[in-house]
Amino acid sequence: MVRLFPLGDAAIVLEFGDAISPATHRAIQAFSAYLAQHPFTGLREYVPAFTTLTVYYDPWLLSEDGRYQPYEKVEEILRQMLPKAAATAQAATYPAVEIPVCYGGVFGLDLALVAAHTGLSPAEVIARHSAPEYLVHMIGFAPGFPYLGGMDERLSTPRKAQPRPLVPAGAVGIAGPQTGIYSLPTPGGWQLIGRTPIRLFDPEWAQPSLLQAGQHLRFVPIEETEFHRLQQHEP
Repeated sequence: MVRLFPLGDAAIVLEFGDAISPATHRAIQAFSAYLAQHPFTGLREYVPAFTTLTVYYDPWLLSEDGRYQPYEKVEEILRQMLPKAAATAQAATYPAVEIPVCYGGVFGLDLALVAAHTGLSPAEVIARHSAPEYLVHMIGFAPGFPYLGGMDERLSTPRKAQPRPLVPAGAVGIAGPQTGIYSLPTPGGWQLIGRTPIRLFDPEWAQPSLLQAGQHLRFVPIEETEFHRLQQHEP
């Protein structure tokens, strides 16, 4: 059962579940795809998250000179879309992406801390982190930053009590049960275990974000010499 509720006076939230799961993710992706193919008058944008999809709209265009309440009209439109989106849902066919990562050393300053917290050796942390195929649940808090699902539960480590004022682009980190990649240089409190030389975001690209929600990726451990070689070949 999808729950709908207002967010301010120009947005509506569709809550597809109360926990992060592949099924909830697929439902959000299916509705996003349907909405992209069937936009309604006044639709501004929509933002998928772990368990929700937020739809932003223009209240004036939906009010028709004050004869309709915009929220109620959007809610009706979206409720009519929900069963249609579910009936026409198709799995996204993104190719899996390999992300090379140089773990530890100057690239992963918190690898030893994660190892100590989990009771694993640094080598075991690397092996467990690079073993799964991860699902990109959503892109946020910075442009191109992927929130990934599928990390080994043994690697779960709390965020830093004091965030770093600047984390470099490409840094791979762990925060609680999640792992992700910093797409831009930003402050951050995730435990850094490695870094990739691959650029994740560029506003000049036709598709600015390298990764998309619904995509799968694998981390591939590399040595420092390979990191610098790949970095030199990045556009």
